[in-house]
Amino acid sequence: MGQQDYGILRQRMVDTQLAGRGIVDGYTLQAMRKVERHRFVPEAQRRRAYEDTPLPIGHGQTISQPYMVALMTELLAPKPGQRVLEIGAGSGYQAAVLAEIVDSVYTIEIVSALAERTAQLMAGLGYANVQVILGDGYAGLPDKAPFDAIIVTAAPEEVPQPLLDQLKEGGKMIIPVGKQTAIQDLILIEKTEGTISRKEVSKVRFVPFTRQVP
Repeated sequence: MGQQDYGILRQRMVDTQLAGRGIVDGYTLQAMRKVERHRFVPEAQRRRAYEDTPLPIGHGQTISQPYMVALMTELLAPKPGQRVLEIGAGSGYQAAVLAEIVDSVYTIEIVSALAERTAQLMAGLGYANVQVILGDGYAGLPDKAPFDAIIVTAAPEEVPQPLLDQLKEGGKMIIPVGKQTAIQDLILIEKTEGTISRKEVSKVRFVPFTRQVP
């Protein structure tokens, strides 16, 4: 399949799966029209890259379905000039979408093979404003805080307090929360005058939030 074919599938994905299902944020739609999802999935999965489904990327991890990436991005309402923290780099696709909009993205990945592969991919695609960090995302990245937005792409049973602490005043966090044996809640968190508000957006199912063993 050639680049033109992938391009047609990508535009169709945005028109039918995203805009067609209620995604309206211009920054989000523009970014997802540009980022080539097929580059972020294994070669064997590339023909399915623009289907609205998660796909395996190895190491027990997945790339989220395009609609979920668009929904979580839109809920964060990212803007040019902002700094975003992502927990769970995975394939790097979500970070690339955000990098098309904001000033800088810091993304933490606990699986070393994924972190290395994603860092190389980002460099190869020219995303100089994405920094991939190998580590345990539960602690966030205090030396780069505070962040305008935080996005978590794996599900902990509770919202990590360090991430709440690293959210800038007026900032937003989107995170799936819940036990791994059940459907989880996608939660939108906002910090206003030091107060944390939480809103349940939808029911979801994400891979577990992995911690390093002490």
